[in-house]
Amino acid sequence: MPRAVSLIRSSSLSDVAEYAYAATAPAEARLIFLAGACPLNEDGSTGAVGDYAGQAAKAVENMRTALAASGATLDDVISTRVLVASTRQADLVTAWQVVRDAFGDHDVPSTLMGVTVLGYADQLVEIEGVAAVLDS
Repeated sequence: MPRAVSLIRSSSLSDVAEYAYAATAPAEARLIFLAGACPLNEDGSTGAVGDYAGQAAKAVENMRTALAASGATLDDVISTRVLVASTRQADLVTAWQVVRDAFGDHDVPSTLMGVTVLGYADQLVEIEGVAAVLDS
């Protein structure tokens, strides 16, 4: 099945970043705007309390579920924003590595941000995303 998302790289920008700097989707693509994927268990409790990597993994799992309900996968994501409740860069990197590994070769444009607090009790990580699909 053809994919709507095209990742764009520039030889004029650093290759240190572990993501493409831009992405496009054709006009006929259906866009899917995801709410922030949180590390919530099915019962509404926060998973992996105190664990940045564990919460990032749970948020990715929940993102996959929301995408599937929309007829999409991680390969259809066109951009992400990863929010981490911490002032320590090491915590951001810990969460980022889990998200980055989940996307594999589909290294979409992403923003990694440290924030002061997130919406649920004990929440440390949230992942926002936009996806694009071609419906046949």
